[in-house]
Amino acid sequence: MSRYEGEFDTGWDSLGKDDATNRAYAIGVAERLGEFNREELEAIYTEMDSAYHRSMVELAYEEGRNEAKAATDADSDDADAVWAELVEGEKTVIDGDDVPSRGRDSLPEALDSGELLDKQDVDSTEAVDRPDFLDR
Repeated sequence: MSRYEGEFDTGWDSLGKDDATNRAYAIGVAERLGEFNREELEAIYTEMDSAYHRSMVELAYEEGRNEAKAATDADSDDADAVWAELVEGEKTVIDGDDVPSRGRDSLPEALDSGELLDKQDVDSTEAVDRPDFLDR
């Protein structure tokens, strides 16, 4: 069983675009590591309903090949370590309580939304009232 088949189910009936790009990336990594699975890649291409989605799959495949080549050239020839790092990589989840709202780690005050973008009250007629300086 190949690394790809161990990570992904190959008996799928339909794929979404995100799943297709993830699989294409993994196929690219596996191909660079010496495991060829062109039939699966062709099936993923066929599943995509637009040229845009097919091009995204192609880009993901190429990116997987390129990153695997860079990882094997830079570090070592340990294919299992490259696969684990690129495909099975650790996912980062940010807890909503950990997002800074104010203080040192928050956005600068200049990037906060200003009052200029706030909507006016629906019943406000101030914009069409007579200016104060015209009153005597």
